[in-house]
Amino acid sequence: MFDVVVFGATGFVGQLVCQALVQQSERESLRWAIAGRSASKLKVLADRLAPGSAAIAQIVADADDDATLRAMCLQTRVVLSTVGPYALYGDRLVKACAETGTHYCDLTGESQWIRRMLDQHQVQAAESGAYIVPCCGFDSIPSDLGVYHLQSQAQQRYQHPCEVVNMRVMAAQGGVSGGTIASGLNLVKEAMDDPDLRRALQNPYFLCPDSQQLDTHSRPLIPVQFDQDFQEWVTPFVMADVNVRVVLRSNYLQNYAYGTDFRYEEGILTRGGPIGWLVAQGLKFGLDGLVLATAIPPLRELLETTLLPKPGEGPSPEAQNQGFYDLRLIGKTADGQVLKTQVKGDRDPGYGSTAKLIAQASICLAKDLKDSSQPGGFWTPASLMGSQLLERLPKWAGVTFTVLN
Repeated sequence: MFDVVVFGATGFVGQLVCQALVQQSERESLRWAIAGRSASKLKVLADRLAPGSAAIAQIVADADDDATLRAMCLQTRVVLSTVGPYALYGDRLVKACAETGTHYCDLTGESQWIRRMLDQHQVQAAESGAYIVPCCGFDSIPSDLGVYHLQSQAQQRYQHPCEVVNMRVMAAQGGVSGGTIASGLNLVKEAMDDPDLRRALQNPYFLCPDSQQLDTHSRPLIPVQFDQDFQEWVTPFVMADVNVRVVLRSNYLQNYAYGTDFRYEEGILTRGGPIGWLVAQGLKFGLDGLVLATAIPPLRELLETTLLPKPGEGPSPEAQNQGFYDLRLIGKTADGQVLKTQVKGDRDPGYGSTAKLIAQASICLAKDLKDSSQPGGFWTPASLMGSQLLERLPKWAGVTFTVLN
C-alpha cells in the first residue's frame, strides 16, 4: 500500500522527517504513512501535517509487539525508523523487516547493535531480499557519501582511488540530539558490562565480520595532532567512532573498491598556533571526561537527569534553520595525487539535516532501487545507494558535494 512508513513519527525527529516527506510529496508521487504506538498522537500529527486535505494514513504498531510490527511491514516497501536507542527498541523491527522482505533504514550510530543485528539477521535478509541500511542520518551519510564521491572523482581523474582519505570538520553549528546521547549512554553501559564487547569495539573493522583487515587500521578516535594539509590543529570527532566503521564497511562491501590498504580518519579543525592547540586539547579533555563520567553509574545518572538533552527534546525551528555543517575531505593516491572535496549541509546536523537525509534515503530505497540487482542484506548508504543519493541529496536535502581542486 505504501512506499514508506515512518515508525516513531510522533517523536521529535520523527515529526521533522514527516515534514520533509510532506514537502517531497509535492515534488514527486509518494505513498507514505505514519506509525507509532499511540493512535491519538498519530491522529493529531496527521491532522497537523495535512490540514484540510485527505488525512495521512496511520498505522498503530509497537516496538515490543511482533504482530503489529509484521502487519506494518507487510503494508510498505520501506520502514523508516526513528525509534531509539535502537539497542533497546530496535531488535524486533529489524527481525520483522528481514523476515518479510521489507526494506529498512534508521538513524542509529550504535555500532554494537548494528553488528548484533548483522550477525542475527543477515542470512534471513539475504533470502527475503530486504535491504537493511542503518546510519542514514548525519551519522553517517555525509561521511560515507563524501568518501564515495571523492573516490568516484579520483577514479575519473586518476584511474585509481585514493589510498588515504581524511575528513575534517571545518565548521558546524547545531546541537547533538537527545536520541544520539541516549544511544551513546546505552553503548557505554553495554561496554562496561561486557569485556568482550569493549575489546571488539577497538577494531575499526568491527562491522566487517569476516574481513582480513583487522589489524591494519588506526582506531577511529585520533589523538590531538597538527594537520599539515590544513595547517591547523585537529582534535577527535566523536561521530568518527561510527563513521569510520561505516566507511570501512562500504569499502568492504564494494569489494575493496577504495583499496585493500585504504585508510580513513576524521577530526575537528581548531585553527593553527598555540590557540588552536589549546582548543584542541580542551575539546579532547572534555570528550575524555564525558566518556569517563558516563562509565561511572552515579555520574551517568546525574548527567542524564540534569545536563544532557533527553530523547524527544530538540532545538527550535529557528535554531535548526540557522544550523549548518562544512566538512572537508582530502584524498591522496599512492602516486602522490591529491584531491580535495567539500560536503556542506544547510541545516543543523542532528535534526534538520538528519531528517532530510533519512527521508531521501527511504525514498531512494522505495523507488530508485526497484530494479536493483543487489542482493538483500545489511548495507551502508554508499555501498547500496551511492550514485542515486548523490543525485537526490543536492536537489532536495540541502547537502552538496563539491570538488575543490
